[in-house]
Amino acid sequence: MALDEPQEKDLVFTDRDIHYLIDKSLFDEVKPIRVDFIESVGGSGFKLTSSLKASAGCEGSCDC
Repeated sequence: MALDEPQEKDLVFTDRDIHYLIDKSLFDEVKPIRVDFIESVGGSGFKLTSSLKASAGCEGSCDC
């Protein structure tokens, strides 16, 4: 996950006044995407899950 400015090739989504950008071609490959904010004893952060095929050590989600 990274901060970025909208590009012509991006789709822009807004949820609770937070804007998300994703490349149109990548979105077709990974949708649906779920963004959750997780708080635990070990810390807090965003958890992204999608239908993207898992690579070694990722298992279909990414804790960022």
